[in-house]
Amino acid sequence: MSKVHLSPPDVGPLEEAYALAAIRSGWVAPLGPDVDAFEAELAERIGTAYAVATSSGTAALHLALLAVGAGPGQVVVMPTLTFAATANAAVYTGAEPIFVDCDPTTGNIDVDLLEPLLERLDTEGRRVAAVLPVDMFGVCADYERLLPICARAGHPVIEDAAESLGATRSGRAAGSFGRAGVLSFNGNKIMTTSGGGMLLTDDAELAARARYLATQARQPVAHYEHTEIGYNYRLSNVLAAIGRAQLCRLDGMIRRRRELRDQYAKLFAAVPGVRLLADGDPGANCWLTTIVVEPEASGWWPAELAAHLAAQDIETRPVWKPMHLQPVHAGAEAVLTGAAERLFANGLTLPSGSGMSDHAGERVRQAIGEFLCSR
Repeated sequence: MSKVHLSPPDVGPLEEAYALAAIRSGWVAPLGPDVDAFEAELAERIGTAYAVATSSGTAALHLALLAVGAGPGQVVVMPTLTFAATANAAVYTGAEPIFVDCDPTTGNIDVDLLEPLLERLDTEGRRVAAVLPVDMFGVCADYERLLPICARAGHPVIEDAAESLGATRSGRAAGSFGRAGVLSFNGNKIMTTSGGGMLLTDDAELAARARYLATQARQPVAHYEHTEIGYNYRLSNVLAAIGRAQLCRLDGMIRRRRELRDQYAKLFAAVPGVRLLADGDPGANCWLTTIVVEPEASGWWPAELAAHLAAQDIETRPVWKPMHLQPVHAGAEAVLTGAAERLFANGLTLPSGSGMSDHAGERVRQAIGEFLCSR
């Protein structure tokens, strides 16, 4: 019996054809015509003026923060419920992350906590380089409220949309909010280039600065001349070709993930003490379907379901461990309500890959059903 993975790459003949064409063209090193085309096609899809393809989403975050001037003596405000890359990118610049708790309904940054925090930091004379919201599990943050708060405070917003490509909020695409947006094409994301990312912006100066830093900050002269430190952050042309094929299939992959989410919703609808995180958000890309369990009502913990599924070779994963609980960020400043810690304790992500067959999906639902019947 083959293992059912959480969110494996969904690639096939189209990706193979695009990659082979790129190899045969001779453009196998970083940069090339597929990189140019991928940037243009994705910028058009998201609705931004510029896109800069990078070697990872983390690299794109780092570049975006550098481009807005983040550095030592400054802070970057971000949610505590996120993947480590969000915080790491801020630390790379020399800035200090400040963590904010989440909205328990969506897992996204709690906007009610943001405004008083920014006011306090301003009163204390702290320099805020950027506010860095994260669109958790493919659901956009509450930008209708967040953006005006940051605008009044005079702080740029960098949108970490690594998990939310294809998602929308009020008709606007994830990755288009704020001064810059960042996408990830890691192997487990909704579409993949094996490894890769993208910085999106309407700011010509920011895009140019990111391109410059991403190519070792090389000066525009015939020999190699460098006046500041740069990075090797550009995307391979072959990987960009795979990304172009994936982009052609993106809408279909999102439809499949929404179908899987709907099936999970029906399965858990009558189960006491269980809800889907951000249930009912019409713009979600449904990257990973996440259940939240209240053990007092359900009579079981998510770890028990995870163990049952693991015994049948079905992969699950807890919700992100909050950054303020990570040993590497021990002692970091944080504004907390306990919501992120509860989601970490009570949340579980379920197999959500768009390439999952009907047979595999039925196998997962049957295994969940067996567990529920045993309680």
